Amino acid sequence: MWVYQKASAGQLELLWNRNIARHNQSAQWRAWKEEYLFYNRTGMAITFAAVQDGDPVGEGTLILSPDCSAVRSREALCDGRTTANVNALRIQEKWEGQGHISALMRVLEQTAAEMGIRHLTIGVEAKETRNLAIYLHWGYNRFVHMENEDGTLVLYYAKDLSGA
Repeated sequence: MWVYQKASAGQLELLWNRNIARHNQSAQWRAWKEEYLFYNRTGMAITFAAVQDGDPVGEGTLILSPDCSAVRSREALCDGRTTANVNALRIQEKWEGQGHISALMRVLEQTAAEMGIRHLTIGVEAKETRNLAIYLHWGYNRFVHMENEDGTLVLYYAKDLSGA
């Protein structure tokens, strides 16, 4: 059975430990784990989990504060009031293409709308055309910003939640 929900502390820990293991115990991934755990504890972000039979296998984070490193004070992406950012959207490979990330996004968007968030932004590497097509299909069709991040062109799009 699948559940899409706000991640518990234990689920967050498990998701991040798996991410770190997939990235060869990378120091950068360990640092990101500490950041995201802090953001979730302090309300600067909320991570949601796609849970299959009790096992968290996918995630997406709603960045609520422009102080989070993922948005680096770029208020067009997250202003701390009416605009928030979707970040770290991923699922285990064996579950890709089955609609679970779409279901998780619906919960994330509904939660954001209930919190008074009117606009969500999402970033995609320009070379990731499949992901861009999915985001456009979900309604993230207003171009907001582009930036070269660590040598990679990232495009940011927004969605108005008034119709969500």
